[in-house]
Amino acid sequence: MDRRRFAFTWMLIVGLISSFCFHYTLANQSSIESAQEISSQTETIVQDLYLPPRKDFRIVVISDLNSQYGSTEYEPEVDRAIALIPEWQPDLVLSGGDMIAGQKASLTQSQIEAMWTAFDRHVAAPLRQYNIPFGFTIGNHDGSGAIKNQTLIFENERDLAKAYWSQKQHKLGLDFVDRANFPFYYSFRQNSIFFLVWDASTHIISEQQLAWVKKALKSEAAQQASMRISIGHLPLYPVAATKNKPGEYLANAQELRSLLEKNQVHLYISGHHHAYYPGKKGELELLHAGALGQGSRQLIHSDALPHQTITIVDLDLTKTQLIYTTYDPSTWEIISLEELPLSITGENGTIFRHDF
Repeated sequence: MDRRRFAFTWMLIVGLISSFCFHYTLANQSSIESAQEISSQTETIVQDLYLPPRKDFRIVVISDLNSQYGSTEYEPEVDRAIALIPEWQPDLVLSGGDMIAGQKASLTQSQIEAMWTAFDRHVAAPLRQYNIPFGFTIGNHDGSGAIKNQTLIFENERDLAKAYWSQKQHKLGLDFVDRANFPFYYSFRQNSIFFLVWDASTHIISEQQLAWVKKALKSEAAQQASMRISIGHLPLYPVAATKNKPGEYLANAQELRSLLEKNQVHLYISGHHHAYYPGKKGELELLHAGALGQGSRQLIHSDALPHQTITIVDLDLTKTQLIYTTYDPSTWEIISLEELPLSITGENGTIFRHDF
């Protein structure tokens, strides 16, 4: 009886191992085939794609990559865009946030960790493979700083975001100036350009963070830079029709813009609205990055079709000029400025298209 039980148990173990190996082989083969398909598609895209002339410094801007809550999958446009980025030879890739699909109380720690693992596999690891520096800002779906009754609502998500980025920060290829509060707000310098990242995962920039911003912009590294660029998830001014309401753009936008202008910040990059609009207000350029992932949105009072987007920003440092080239990654057609309204008026003011 014992011999029979042993034989049965052994056969069960062998069967489970065989089944695992079979399914692993299928999954691995599927992964290889998927990678080969993306590589083939990338070669075809490169042959037909318009590539703008290079200037002094090139940034590729991606934002809002995520899908539905808890998803570890990304849209095919995300994979194709990431595969294409090395062909553009950027000096830096910047993410406007929402790299994973969190901000839901029911998500478990293992689910959130799985999302960061998926992000690493689909986005961060391919960029590391090509030694492309990567900067980012935390989005509301990555680690929201929302507070209720003086308590962080998504503290666990913020802890897990910090854990992931703390492990990866030495692989980002960034020349950090101040990383004491990384990954939520920090500064770095690439070539002669100063980058300030603030935590705009909610509509409030705290007094503590604001004091840091003022100090960072007055630092020697910032003042001696040939250009200053700031990045945060929520925009200063709304551009998407469904996000034209308080809480979906930064509070005290006029004061924040004045602070950036006073310290000669040339460009503020944001995401969150899933609507592409290269704008300006006063002396400040405003790049509202569209979504590379799900959920493209309509611009306020505009008939322009919503697009998924990825943007190349070429910087001419001698003229302090920005040249945007933005693609719809579902078709790889360029989104022309003429498709976009000359101005957008939201709840807290009017901004103008950057060439107007």
